[in-house]
Amino acid sequence: MNMLVAHPLAVAPAATAGRPQVRIVIVGHVDHGKSTLIGRLLHETGSLPDGKFETLKAVSERRGMPFEWSFLLDSLQTERDQGITIDTTQIRFRTEARDVVLIDAPGHAEFLRNMITGASQADGALLMIDAHEGVRDQTRRHGYLLHLLGVKQVAVIVNKMDRVEYSEARFREISDEISAHLTGLGVTPAAIVPISAREGDGVTERTAAIGWYDGVTVAEAIDRFTPARAPDQLPLRLPVQAVYKFDDRRIVAGRIESGQLEPGDEIVVMPAGKIARVRSIESWPATPVNETRGAGRSIGITLDRELFIERGDIIGHIGSAPRDTRRIRARIFWLHDTPLAAGASILVRLGAKESRAVVVAIEKAVDPGELASSEGAAIGRNHVGEIDISLAQPLAADAHTDNPRTGRLVIEVKGRIAGGGLVLSVEAGRRAAPVDIVPVESALRPEERAARYRHHGAVLWFTGLPGAGKSTLARALERRLFENGGSPVLLDGDTLRAGLNGDLGFSARDRAENIRRLAEVATHLARNGHIAIVAAVSPALEDRAAARRIAGTAFREIYVSTPAEVCEERDPKGHYAKARAGQLKGFTGIGNDYEAPPASELTIDTSASDIGEAVDTIQEMLLGSAILFSDLADLAANI
Repeated sequence: MNMLVAHPLAVAPAATAGRPQVRIVIVGHVDHGKSTLIGRLLHETGSLPDGKFETLKAVSERRGMPFEWSFLLDSLQTERDQGITIDTTQIRFRTEARDVVLIDAPGHAEFLRNMITGASQADGALLMIDAHEGVRDQTRRHGYLLHLLGVKQVAVIVNKMDRVEYSEARFREISDEISAHLTGLGVTPAAIVPISAREGDGVTERTAAIGWYDGVTVAEAIDRFTPARAPDQLPLRLPVQAVYKFDDRRIVAGRIESGQLEPGDEIVVMPAGKIARVRSIESWPATPVNETRGAGRSIGITLDRELFIERGDIIGHIGSAPRDTRRIRARIFWLHDTPLAAGASILVRLGAKESRAVVVAIEKAVDPGELASSEGAAIGRNHVGEIDISLAQPLAADAHTDNPRTGRLVIEVKGRIAGGGLVLSVEAGRRAAPVDIVPVESALRPEERAARYRHHGAVLWFTGLPGAGKSTLARALERRLFENGGSPVLLDGDTLRAGLNGDLGFSARDRAENIRRLAEVATHLARNGHIAIVAAVSPALEDRAAARRIAGTAFREIYVSTPAEVCEERDPKGHYAKARAGQLKGFTGIGNDYEAPPASELTIDTSASDIGEAVDTIQEMLLGSAILFSDLADLAANI
């Protein structure tokens, strides 16, 4: 639940013309005094409705309990009962120089998901530390999470100085420790302020109790935060929420996240790259609104042409549109109990658009509490990592540094938020400029082909060392399926390199492109009811994961696991010999180069079984996964 306290605060409107607004998240370990500080700030900045303070004091007296500043935020009975903040709360108030939106994020470890929601909206942060308890593991995690979410302006608030008798030595000890931690993350604290939120020291005034401190107060630290670049000044980003049909008009509805839009603008819809011109900006009742609309406004638009537009598409101006991509690099904070490892299947959400995805690489994994990193390791719960993600469907996205509004992502596993973070970089799509592409579907329905061939379309990907027997198995399977009335098509990796992929070399980039083209052709065949049988070494785990992403549920990986010594002896294409002679740049280590599948639909060792037995095994797998139909009854049930 988001509790917006703006409406009851008589002196705290949402924003004031001519005054900058800054959004600040306040984070810290549970019971370090965030709610108490917020209550103090509301009172001392005159941001409470008349009589509110006196009413709460009277209620406390009737209950026979001392007044606590945190009572001002205890609007939820569950929070009173549990004594902890369990959700993000937005509070608006005004200092001398700023209109402030203060986002209170939960400090308890179990509610880090909610903290991500709060911190992801912030321009700056207040990081709370209990002077008596000092810097905790959770404090370090919060610091790293702020870094993860791109929050560069951080003021550290050392609270409860009254509990350590306002000791300057204790304050300096904590100051040195947290400064070293944040500096190691690339974040220089804007200020480190000693306070007692309960007593009022250092909140808006420097009192005698902290006379040894000559820095800023909390209110002054807030006034020094620089508001983020105004959303209106960023390129246009209009995520599509829905498309409605009114009379003869199709109205595309959404909220402008950044930039401005007016009738007559030429726009591009990403990731498809479709171009149109804005005919009108609509209001309700249906009257055209011929004026510029900016960030934060929910609008409907009509276009000068009919386009197929989906929820989650992003509208931008030509020349400054977000990139269309199937590949994203991100820094994420992981919340799921199961560690995130390379090869994992996840759901990625960017705005209102989502796509299945595969984690193809983990560059580093860090425990924010220890700041210990390890290359290529899994990312554990409450840990941070930088990952490469391969998307099943193209999405439109920006790097967070280019546009924070479309540069954050959320990861789901089994319908639950499992992590989130920043988009560090986006691998652009291959089109040089937006173009209209209208795919034409086959005139035949999938069930018509299935009825004739007695199977569904599929991509059978044979991978293994050179000489393992991939092509031999693929040819034998092709013959078996054809003789049974099926429609198999063999795609041999070397054969396609002599034609379609003849322009590619053996660099890592070219090898990846070789696999991508193979996967695209095979997937096209599978979607048209054929069984595409691919025989390719495809040594990189990452490249095969990308092929699986392209083919989706039609993909079946068959790992031909014949031992290297057997492969070397029979190697029909001479790859081993060529590698030793330096004639084959892509395989300078053969066995060491090849990354075996951690899990595949089927594993076959051709040195331990003959071809007929191996083909029988593959056929059983296809029957078991409902690609092949066993009889007419099975056929009827599957189409």
